[in-house]
Amino acid sequence: MPDGVTRDGKSYKLVMFDLDDTLAPSKTPMSDEMVGLFTDLLATSMVCIISGGQYGQFQSQVLDRLGDFPDKANLHLMPTNGTRYIRWSGTEWETVYAEDLSTEQKDEALRVVEEGARSLGLWESETWGPILEDRGSQITFSALGQSAPVDAKAAWDPDGRKKEALRAYAAERLPELEVRSGGSTSVDITAKGIDKAFGARRLTEILDLGIADILFYGDRLDEGGNDRPVADLGIDSVQVHGWEDTFGKLGAVVRRSVADGRRD
Repeated sequence: MPDGVTRDGKSYKLVMFDLDDTLAPSKTPMSDEMVGLFTDLLATSMVCIISGGQYGQFQSQVLDRLGDFPDKANLHLMPTNGTRYIRWSGTEWETVYAEDLSTEQKDEALRVVEEGARSLGLWESETWGPILEDRGSQITFSALGQSAPVDAKAAWDPDGRKKEALRAYAAERLPELEVRSGGSTSVDITAKGIDKAFGARRLTEILDLGIADILFYGDRLDEGGNDRPVADLGIDSVQVHGWEDTFGKLGAVVRRSVADGRRD
């Protein structure tokens, strides 16, 4: 097991991240700078990415950018808000578990969220890709489509009121499912009680870690944000505002850990 990192005098065995607007702009590959820093982090610590995105986004935004990196065993992937867990088997990326919704649950979630978006005037006629997506373990509504540019998404709902109205509409009509605000234009629906805290708890059990062993970076730690359940679990959490902020805050931690390793 790698040594881990130290921040503010406290040691952590695993560093956990949100993906969109934390490690990279929404639906965008990691930058060269972040790839270099992330590679250095993987050499010294276990790392987990937990995000509302599906595995394909992890592939294009992270894995394809990292290439054939040497520390694959240190990377743990939790797509769709931790409803799936994927890790390196030694030869391939394997799914350890998947909390898939039933066909009936998915059909009802799709029906309700579309009905809500149309009744609230949030169903856009011009989008970049599909608005609704069945991710197996999660139904996702993306107001401007899955491939909308970052600037368009940022301008669509700057204060979050549109998303919250749709989230509340769907939550009231889907009491047996979990409905949460996702990224800048998205609402995510999973099985009841399944959020990023669920994924974090499962990971501690699988890797035999304690809550105090994890350090988390996320851009949505505000009340109602999809990163907030991680902090509410008691995991030390760092609020960031975009990948550049993460790069700055994480860089000092990684540099210190690398230097400590060299001194040893």
